[in-house]
Amino acid sequence: MSPIERPLFHGLAAFPITPADASGRVDTQTLAVLVERLCAAGVDSIGLLGSTGAYAYLARDERRRAIEAAVACAGRRVPLVVGVGALRTDAAVALARDAEAAGADALLLAPVSYTPLTEDEVFEHFRAVTQASGLPFCIYNNPGTTHFTFSLDLLERLAHLPSVKAVKMPLPAGGDFAGEIARLRQRTDLAIGYSADWGLADAMLAGADGFHSVLAGILPDVTLRLLRAAEAGDAATARRLDGELGPLWACFRAFGSLRVMYVLLERLGLGAAEPPRPILPLGAEARAAVLQAVEPLLSPA
Repeated sequence: MSPIERPLFHGLAAFPITPADASGRVDTQTLAVLVERLCAAGVDSIGLLGSTGAYAYLARDERRRAIEAAVACAGRRVPLVVGVGALRTDAAVALARDAEAAGADALLLAPVSYTPLTEDEVFEHFRAVTQASGLPFCIYNNPGTTHFTFSLDLLERLAHLPSVKAVKMPLPAGGDFAGEIARLRQRTDLAIGYSADWGLADAMLAGADGFHSVLAGILPDVTLRLLRAAEAGDAATARRLDGELGPLWACFRAFGSLRVMYVLLERLGLGAAEPPRPILPLGAEARAAVLQAVEPLLSPA
């Protein structure tokens, strides 16, 4: 089955960085290189302008340029799920309309905030943004950055909005993927995906519909092998591949996956970029640890 034939929000969603210069202007040429790499690998979808894509650091016009460049490169080969999170509801509405007009296939929405939000405020935010676009939406439950955690009651409530079709969940605190998936399926009909790459094997072996992967945005082949094995219930192969990726997962947890991705971009010769300030590139010691962790994955079999 080709990626475009799979149900949306199922399988492997690859989240690339959005390379940009110091002023925040997107390097569309390097972005196209990354998108082409993902299409060629056969990922199931591309998560453009996610947290790894530094959406919160980009102006509206640059986000639009990034979408247009990715759409032109992908050429409908792989669905593009575009992040449209913003502090203000009217800004998120505008971003959703921009993404749809530029050719996105689906949208990813996080409740970005400064003042802590209530559940009613998040619901009304989602209702307004989903009404602004005809595209399907994925709820982005990312308390690590938004400081808002979706309750099961709120997810059930949001699932009744016609265009809300999926949820991207953080790893469950107690590691009970199967229990959480069962509870979500009992209360909603959402496609259930997870993020934080070191949980990929556990999530898919437990029956998640999909996984939203940072590593897949730069190393899609090895990530696909792991996901396909877990998706097929081949626990032995999934655990072996997960073990081989263990040193890289350790770097993700220690340094932040976003910072690690910029090291990998340069190591693979795909381009040169730095994280948006105030995020700093990794120092020499951390960089050496990342390169040591990734080198075995790049060696010929």
